[in-house]
Amino acid sequence: MSALPGVEPHLTEEEAEEVFALMLDGKVADDDIEAFLSALADRGETATEITGAARALRARLIPIEAPANAIDVCGTGGDGHHTLNVSTAVSLVVAACGVPVAKHGNRAASSKAGAADTLEALGLDMEAAGRTAEMTLREIGICFLFAANHHPAMRRIQPIRKKIGKRTIFNLMGPLSNPAHVKNQLIGIARPGYVPIYAEAMARLGTERSFIVSGDEGLDELSLSGGNEWAEVIGNDFEMHRIDASVAGLEHAPVEAIRGGDAAHNAAALRALLIGTPGPYRDAVLFNAAGALMVAGEVRTWAEGVEEAAEALDKGLAKALLDCWIDTVSKV
Repeated sequence: MSALPGVEPHLTEEEAEEVFALMLDGKVADDDIEAFLSALADRGETATEITGAARALRARLIPIEAPANAIDVCGTGGDGHHTLNVSTAVSLVVAACGVPVAKHGNRAASSKAGAADTLEALGLDMEAAGRTAEMTLREIGICFLFAANHHPAMRRIQPIRKKIGKRTIFNLMGPLSNPAHVKNQLIGIARPGYVPIYAEAMARLGTERSFIVSGDEGLDELSLSGGNEWAEVIGNDFEMHRIDASVAGLEHAPVEAIRGGDAAHNAAALRALLIGTPGPYRDAVLFNAAGALMVAGEVRTWAEGVEEAAEALDKGLAKALLDCWIDTVSKV
């Protein structure tokens, strides 16, 4: 087994890629990985370390073919707020607006219900959804790229993440390693102070246009509660912004208003959302969907994005899309 370096001094991009390659290839003992990831999280990851780690994971993924305009919408997780599944709902809404969504996600690592858990509770056969991902993305406009299916190198890492029980650099690596190689993303991260660091990593990796967002309370999505840090990444550069819900014409609401539960609870809330239930959950989804539609080039402003997303909900398009997706994969 190989030995890992200490976390001081900071690793260069090349050093980080080499270290994470060793981890992912099973050349480091589990206890050493646990200690390294915990120390790195406590110290705080740099842009070069995130970039190098993402490159190592990208080099080992199983890719899929996707439309050139496909996007991804996801959060890094690990924010500790245990909210309802906002990015999962946003994915359905945005796909219902005609933008292909290659939703990359996983089961819960440090929360009660990850995207895969909630979609499964809604009735989506995760094994069949994985087998049909390319087809459903092409024909319906959405797929779920279950991380376990596309990142086989992560299988030995997942139990270590569970044992650590808090966010690690793997939360940050996942959204940067979409198997569909999407060029446009809306990524929520759990630490507002890390938005420029993460945006730099995204810029180093290259993107067409992506937004990195974080609520001031440490929410890994755009928050209704107060302000949000927002980085717009275009190509290999980025700009920082501030935004709150009022810019999108939405009411402020505390994080507690969208507190979630287990997969069954979150699935029920999502179903209610899709049949028109108003409230903070709907507004949070509209806010984030607006950002995703802007990233996709579908709309120019936050207000336009909210309007288009609301129409997809109110006309039942997002519900119809989910029902079609569940029905399609169940027949394969």
